[in-house]
Amino acid sequence: MTQREWDVRADAAQRALTALFGPHGLRREWRNTAPWRLRPAFAFNYWWLAHLIEVRVDAFERSHDPAWLTDAQRVYERLLRRNRGLVNDYFDDMGWLGLALLRLHEASGEDRYLDDSVALWRHIVQAGWEASGTPGVPWRTQQLQYKNTPSNGTFAILSARLARVTGSAEFGRYATATLQWFDDAHLVDDRTGLVFDGVNRTGDGSIDTGWVFSYCQGLYVGALLEEYRRHGRDEFVAAAAHTAVAAVERLAPAGVIASENARFDERGGGDVGLFRGVFVRYLVELLPQLAIGSAARATLEGFLRASTDALWAGMRDSPGLRTGDVWGAPPPRATFLSTQLSAVMALEARARWEAAG
Repeated sequence: MTQREWDVRADAAQRALTALFGPHGLRREWRNTAPWRLRPAFAFNYWWLAHLIEVRVDAFERSHDPAWLTDAQRVYERLLRRNRGLVNDYFDDMGWLGLALLRLHEASGEDRYLDDSVALWRHIVQAGWEASGTPGVPWRTQQLQYKNTPSNGTFAILSARLARVTGSAEFGRYATATLQWFDDAHLVDDRTGLVFDGVNRTGDGSIDTGWVFSYCQGLYVGALLEEYRRHGRDEFVAAAAHTAVAAVERLAPAGVIASENARFDERGGGDVGLFRGVFVRYLVELLPQLAIGSAARATLEGFLRASTDALWAGMRDSPGLRTGDVWGAPPPRATFLSTQLSAVMALEARARWEAAG
């Protein structure tokens, strides 16, 4: 399969995303499901839109077509209007948007996106990290003592990238401290390298060891890679590979992630729909750092190829290129925007990997 063929597939997936979920009505809002369903129609999914910005930036960086960048900018304007401002109650949501805005700044060269990304970072520090009284970022303002991987993973990556873009040591200090928090909170299994979801959700200090989600593994991999880029220490790459391989062996023994957690899988779509794409995004950042011929690289590249091959085959055979949460399986009666975004994210990642040779 050639690079050009994966570029064509990524383009087709981006166009299908617009056709299935694109702006409609007087307010030009994106749909939450395709086909349209009444019950989820009016929900506002701040962090889904952050990922929509990112996948449009993916398309722009791959194709250099300014229409994709313009679309990313429009999505952000709609998000601000619907949210009535920049911040919300969920620190992981704001971390996702901070990452998207930093990419939008680098793609467009416009400082306003960097300014908003920094503003989100400072709000997370002040209203989250500092307000909680202990290291680490909470999940939301209503639960300052519940801290989890999505909030801290996004914050670690955002901090490291802001340190690179701005040259400020303040961001770098928080990147290092957040990565240390994962060890101090015992959210990484010493033996397997798998990353658990959070600690103290129930108020008793317990760790959610039963919640091993693909996007948590991806975020931790991404945070380790950022520290590697900053310090050049191979131990960070080794730890990232350990976690990524463990995630594939745990979640995708047959080559495709079929289940995240039975409690959540049965619902379908929703936030879980985005998890797999996030994992693949950071996996593709890890692969070039691994030695050609190494067991880890062979395992992870095999997963990337098998899962995205299955994903495309399933989309190609479905109406409008719709997909479901299990890549390669027939789509459900209605697909969530989150699930379709995950697919587009993964196909763009595969196209990047093929372009890298």
